[in-house]
This record gives sequence, C-alpha cells and structure tokens, in this order.
Amino acid sequence: MRGVVVLGAAALLAGCQAEPPVKPLTPQQSAALKPADAKLAGLYEQSCKSCHTVTDTGAPLTGDRTRWDQRWAKGEDALLNSAVQGLNGMPAGGQCFACTPDDYRALIRFMAGRDK
Repeated sequence: MRGVVVLGAAALLAGCQAEPPVKPLTPQQSAALKPADAKLAGLYEQSCKSCHTVTDTGAPLTGDRTRWDQRWAKGEDALLNSAVQGLNGMPAGGQCFACTPDDYRALIRFMAGRDK
C-alpha cells in the first residue's frame, strides 16, 4: 500500500511540473518574439509577423498558447495543411513563397510556442 501512495504522489508532482499555466500574450509581447534561426526569422518577418502579432486580424498571436493550444490539438499535419491551403482570412501559403514544408512546420511550432 505504501508503494502505491508514493507512486501516486510522484505522479501528482510530475504533473505539476509539466508546464507552467498558460497566460494570454499582448500584441506587444507577441511582436517581440522571433525565431532563433536566422532563416526562419527572415521568413517569419516577411510572411507571418504582420498578421500573427495583430489581434484584429483574427490570427492567433505568436507565442500565445491560449489561442494556439486548441489549434495544436488538431495535430501538426492539420496545421501544415491550413498554412499551405489557407484558412479563413489566411491566404494559401501564408504569403510565404519561399517556405518549404519543413519551414512551415518550424514556423508553426515557433508561433504555437512549441519550438522548445
């Protein structure tokens, strides 16, 4: 019985340490973010940033897990398809004419706060 209690307590502690609580970002906080990789930073600056740092566009703000987590739950393939095909107000390809599928995946991970 004692082993079950210890395992249960360990599971609870592990769950508490998984991720900090998600908090919404302001457009200013979002605009301050950029990918660490220089190539991705350039693609992001040219194609993604103008919509994903402005609340009025309807696009989820870069780094705002409160808006991205529901999209992330659909899976990376669904997000890649949305980026390539376009969705709602987002044009096909997100206006990134130089992006490869790997670039899109990395940019999506970055914007969704999942690049770590």
